[in-house]
Amino acid sequence: MKITQIRLESTPAKIGHDTVQAKVEIQQPQADLSIQQPKGELSIETTPSKLTIDQTEAWEDMDLKHISKRIQEFAQKGYQDWLEGLARRSSQGEQLMKIEHGGNSIASQARENSQKPKKEFGLGFIPSAGSVKIQYEPSKVSINFKPNKPAIDAEINKPVVDYTPGKVNIDLIQRNDLKIDFETVDIKA
Repeated sequence: MKITQIRLESTPAKIGHDTVQAKVEIQQPQADLSIQQPKGELSIETTPSKLTIDQTEAWEDMDLKHISKRIQEFAQKGYQDWLEGLARRSSQGEQLMKIEHGGNSIASQARENSQKPKKEFGLGFIPSAGSVKIQYEPSKVSINFKPNKPAIDAEINKPVVDYTPGKVNIDLIQRNDLKIDFETVDIKA
C-alpha cells in the first residue's frame, strides 16, 4: 500500500542585535570663590605714669635749703632773737634799777652777756628716715579691638552634562523557512 508522507522541515528565524552603550559625561566646574578679610581695628590709648619725688625735707635735714626757705628761717630767727634780746635787756634793766637791794647784778650780767651758748654736735648731713616723699600713679592702658567679618562671595557653577543615548540595532540574521515535502512511501502489510 502506498501512503503519502508529508515531511515538514522548518528553520526558525534568527534575530541578531548590536548594542551601543549610552555615554554620560559629567563635569563639575569649581565654584568661583572670592574671600576678602579686612583687617581688624585696634586702638591702644595710654595715659603716662607719673612719679613724683619730693626731696625737700631730705635737703633741709642736710642743711641744703632753698634760698626762700633760708630767708624765711633767718627772718624768723632774727625776730626770735630780737624778742629774746628785748626780754633780756628789760630784765637786766630792772635788775639794775633795783641795784640798791643788793646782789652783784653787774657781775652776773657781765658773765651772762659774755658767755656764748654751748654748741651741740650732731650729724646734720644724714637725712631723717622718711624724709624723701615718693608718690607714684601708674599708667592706664585702654585697649579697644573691633574684628571685621570676612566678605565671602561664592558663585556656584552648574555641572556640564554630556549625554549620548545608547542604541540597539536589531537585524534579522536568518529568515524563518518552512519546507514541505511529499513523499509516497510503500508500506508492506
